[in-house]
Amino acid sequence: MITYIAILRGINVSGKNKILMQDLIALFESLNFKNVKSYIQSGNVVFESKSLKNLETLIQQKIKEQFGFDVPVIIRTVDEITNILKHNPYLKQKNIELDKLHITFLSETPIKENLTKIHTYNFAPDVFEIIGNEVYLHCPNGYGNTKLSNTFFENKLKVTATTRNWKTVNEIAKLCEK
Repeated sequence: MITYIAILRGINVSGKNKILMQDLIALFESLNFKNVKSYIQSGNVVFESKSLKNLETLIQQKIKEQFGFDVPVIIRTVDEITNILKHNPYLKQKNIELDKLHITFLSETPIKENLTKIHTYNFAPDVFEIIGNEVYLHCPNGYGNTKLSNTFFENKLKVTATTRNWKTVNEIAKLCEK
């Protein structure tokens, strides 16, 4: 069995796409996933499965079937989450407040043309760096005030994205250890 993290986009936001965590866990268990755990109400699920093959599609289809709405799902392994935590370029900088760091998870690697184009945008003091399928964000005035939102990255990179704050990513990693 391999431990995976499912990061769901857009559930329990402003009263829309509501799914109780106990119902989400039951859904994952109905797919024969083992040791299913969730972290907070925004759709972070740690689970074990034998294979990565089609996990996103399988989970998305089951959510659509059971709850009646589409929820994009991004999957990461424990090793990928560990690497994300180790390689945040902003941790090396002075005077970085951890509560101003975020990770935007991308569903796939964007094409080179879109990666090149996105770097022409400047929303200082907010900054970002794309490494692999993650966008590392530092938003000194808070994520709620940045133009570097999920919508921005989805529109510019042409991929599905969902963002978690630095604390949440760390807590997900801890959940994987248990």
